[in-house]
Amino acid sequence: MTALTENLNWGTELWDQYDNLSLHTLKGIDFLEKYGQFVRDRATIECEYASKLRRLVKSYQPKKKDEEDYQFTSCQAFKMLMNEVNDLAGQHELVAEDLQANVIKELTALVKDLKEERKKQLQEGLRLSQSLQAQIEALQRAKKAYDKAYKESEKAIESFQKADADFNLSRAEVEKQRSNMSHKTQACDLAKNEYAQQLQRTNELQRQHFRSGLPEVFRQLQELDEKRIKNIKNFIRASVDIERNVFPIINKCLDGILKAADIINEKEDTLLVIEKYKSGFQPPEDFPFEDLSKAGSDSGSASNISSIPTSGKVKEGSYTVKGTITNKAMKKRGGLFHIFGSRGEDLSELPPNQRRKKLMLKVEELKNKVAQETAARDGLMKMKGVYEANPALGDPRTIESQLNECSHRLDKLQQDLARYQTYLDDAIKGIQSGANHSSLTNSPRLVNGTRRRNSGGSAAEEESLSRSASDSSVNHNNHNNHNHSKPSAPGTPQMNNHGCSNSPESGLGTSHTSLPGADSDPDQYDGHGVESEYYEADMLPSIGTCKALYPFEATSEGSIPMAQDEELHLIELDQGDGWTRVRRMLGDMEGFVPTSYIEYSLFNT
Repeated sequence: MTALTENLNWGTELWDQYDNLSLHTLKGIDFLEKYGQFVRDRATIECEYASKLRRLVKSYQPKKKDEEDYQFTSCQAFKMLMNEVNDLAGQHELVAEDLQANVIKELTALVKDLKEERKKQLQEGLRLSQSLQAQIEALQRAKKAYDKAYKESEKAIESFQKADADFNLSRAEVEKQRSNMSHKTQACDLAKNEYAQQLQRTNELQRQHFRSGLPEVFRQLQELDEKRIKNIKNFIRASVDIERNVFPIINKCLDGILKAADIINEKEDTLLVIEKYKSGFQPPEDFPFEDLSKAGSDSGSASNISSIPTSGKVKEGSYTVKGTITNKAMKKRGGLFHIFGSRGEDLSELPPNQRRKKLMLKVEELKNKVAQETAARDGLMKMKGVYEANPALGDPRTIESQLNECSHRLDKLQQDLARYQTYLDDAIKGIQSGANHSSLTNSPRLVNGTRRRNSGGSAAEEESLSRSASDSSVNHNNHNNHNHSKPSAPGTPQMNNHGCSNSPESGLGTSHTSLPGADSDPDQYDGHGVESEYYEADMLPSIGTCKALYPFEATSEGSIPMAQDEELHLIELDQGDGWTRVRRMLGDMEGFVPTSYIEYSLFNT
């Protein structure tokens, strides 16, 4: 079959199909252009697809506000998936570029060459056909002339024979017919010779035309068409190779996506949720049964029970059950405490576990900064030593200012690190012991019935904020009505004989855990005598009751300890600083406790 195919060619088999071959080659080149347009559109689609993939990845990139959520394994896997999809987009771009460079460019050049070669061969075939046609027309003319001369010659011979047979004609007439016959015969012979020559020339040209000239043209057209078909095959193979070359990287991207899926761990994400939202508090105890028939029953117990929801957060006016001010109420009241120094540096307003977590992050951040500054300082000191050893390299005095600034920054960072490390240690101890020891630096004090905060000892932060002008007037009247000095209630300043205050600012204040009657001077009061009247005049009325959810150990001035499930009088609600003012049910001790450690109910008014 192959040998038979090789022996067949257009020149011999299609010697008379010039017009059809011309049309066929034209359609073939048009098809090649059509395939080229297909590849061009395919490259455009690949490029557009890659662009849309990149746009998709960009639109789903995590926002700053969502970065915290990307600690979960599922979110991390999604981020890795997007990176792999972005790499896939790059491979599609590479396919488009290679198609453009290796297929479309060569195909366009091939189409141009084929068109030019086809035009050249068709023009050659047309020339050969025109030459043959001209020779055939010459042959036809020679034959026509020969035919005419032959007829005239036959007629002249016939006329001569008649004249020669007619005895009535003169010899002159007979010779005339003989001469005419001879002339016509010679003309016929000449025409016959011309016709014979034209016939021979035409046959020779026709044989040359159909055996060599036109077959050569058809052979060139055949090679042109075979070249076109062969290149279509090569272009298809090249397109496949281009796409196959990116398969390893695409498979690697897909393997990366599978790897990203494999890192998803539902148990690890569950632990991260616990770590993220765990407060460190213990669930509340069961509600005790309260027999109202017994004396001393708390009138607010019913409202206390009814005010505890399943979620632990129900508003009582503008306050939540746990005693914290709502955001709306906080905005209305305004942050007067924000006027004096920074608040919340130790993050004591956060639940214990969350506070520990954020403090650990802060400590780690400060350690990294300290390490960077230490390295910078060491580098400057080495440079200074080099300059001192070789003054030609530079003046060591130029390094001193930079070294001083670096040392100053390092000292400040080390101080901050030590301070936050202390906060962290307190937070860890507070979680372990069930108490918030960080109140050492963020608990309020009572001075003249006014909240105060220990926030670093600056003068601005030690400024008292007057809660009620009436408290001061009561204190003033009590001091004027007694002849000897008396201890004040917790949080109330006491004047000594020199007229100086026993407030925390003077350094002479009594212990925050001192009960009336426990002063160093036993004659100063009798526990239930004049001092008791003084307390009754100075004490604020109770606005509700509260119950301790967790034990609390008072470790700073102005706070009081409480046991778990202990009930106390609610004196003053949280003013936005995380502390609530309470008074014991028995006795007159009052002070501040963390708002998050209690649940409370207000008296109906």
